[in-house]
Amino acid sequence: MKSRSQRSALSYLCLIVLAACSKSAPPPPPAQVAVVKAQSQSVPLERQFVGRLSPYYSANVTARVSGVLLRRIYTEGSQVRAGQLLFEIDPVFYRAQLNNDLALLAEDQATYVNDHITALRNRKLLPVGSVSQQTVDNSDAAERSAAAKIKADEATVASARVSLNYTRVTAPIGGIAGQQQVTAGAVVGSSTSDTGGSGTLLTTVQQIDPMYVNFTISSADLVTLQDSQSTGSVDLSQQNHTTVKISLPNRASYGTPGTLDFSDVSVNAATGSVNLRALVANPQRRLLPGMYVTLTVNFGTQKNVFLIPQQGVQRDTVGAYVLVVGADNKVGRKDVVATDSLGNNWIVTQGLTDGDQIIVTGVQMAREGAQVKPVAWQPPAAASGAVVASAAPAAPMAVAVSSPPAAPAATASAASAGLAK
Repeated sequence: MKSRSQRSALSYLCLIVLAACSKSAPPPPPAQVAVVKAQSQSVPLERQFVGRLSPYYSANVTARVSGVLLRRIYTEGSQVRAGQLLFEIDPVFYRAQLNNDLALLAEDQATYVNDHITALRNRKLLPVGSVSQQTVDNSDAAERSAAAKIKADEATVASARVSLNYTRVTAPIGGIAGQQQVTAGAVVGSSTSDTGGSGTLLTTVQQIDPMYVNFTISSADLVTLQDSQSTGSVDLSQQNHTTVKISLPNRASYGTPGTLDFSDVSVNAATGSVNLRALVANPQRRLLPGMYVTLTVNFGTQKNVFLIPQQGVQRDTVGAYVLVVGADNKVGRKDVVATDSLGNNWIVTQGLTDGDQIIVTGVQMAREGAQVKPVAWQPPAAASGAVVASAAPAAPMAVAVSSPPAAPAATASAASAGLAK
């Protein structure tokens, strides 16, 4: 009898618990999300490229005559001026050649004087019949031949002087003279038109202040920039002085900005890119030819765009999109165009309007059509704001999990008290 009453009480208790569980739990409060309000603004239109440095001027110093290199005059790696003596080639042969040509010139000049006197004499004797017309014609021809021979000799002498001067190799431009390529005592050669070769390279002189930075831009990016310019979304008021910021290989910023000074008019068929070039001052010689640097080029000011924190822009198979909070605090989706970034923000050019509330944190708890509780988003720099923003969404979850079981527990206690009575 006692066991039957116990079973009845246990059944009654189970019925009470089942009844309490059948009651619907209260809905959880809306998830809290941090939002930022979209505001259109103007931002610099910048692109980053990898460029390679090249000298402003570069000239190869080559031997223009053949001979034995006697000595190097300059100090390797030093600054030289245009016309400064760099090397000396043995001049003995060329000096002897010049002396020989001068002697031939003197001989032909003496012949000319004799032919000139003979021609004058014959022309005076012709009227009195002392000489024939043929004799006069022959003497005149000899005089003209002697005069022409003198001109040829003078040209030969001038050529010999040039060859002799070429034994003193000078700097063609001012700049930094590099390492010598041939040591003293070596035989150097000149370029010849027959073989089409060039003379022996002795050294290189480079002017590295200022310097060129060569880089390329893809034709797709170039078309995008041109479209932005044609639609008026880019302010070109400063385009005549496009600035270029340079970062060194160790990522340190180079203090002096450069300017864009050349843009090619054709696309490279192999790479699909366009060649560009910037000019930058280099008074301290921190930049060296052949060095790779990072360039940040300012192509103008992009107008009517939105800066959205990077964590607020999502991407799927359709493209970039953002989640927005409407006037009824419900979540909606907006597809956007965001191809460029500025700092920690995406530059959104299409898809947003002023006043849109973009969800930045709490995106994982926001679903399209769901009710949310928006709060102002604080940048990560504000440590306290970041803690509040990250901890705030946890409160609704705690309430949703812990509050429903409270009612059954209270009912069970009441049932136990009733049984005790």
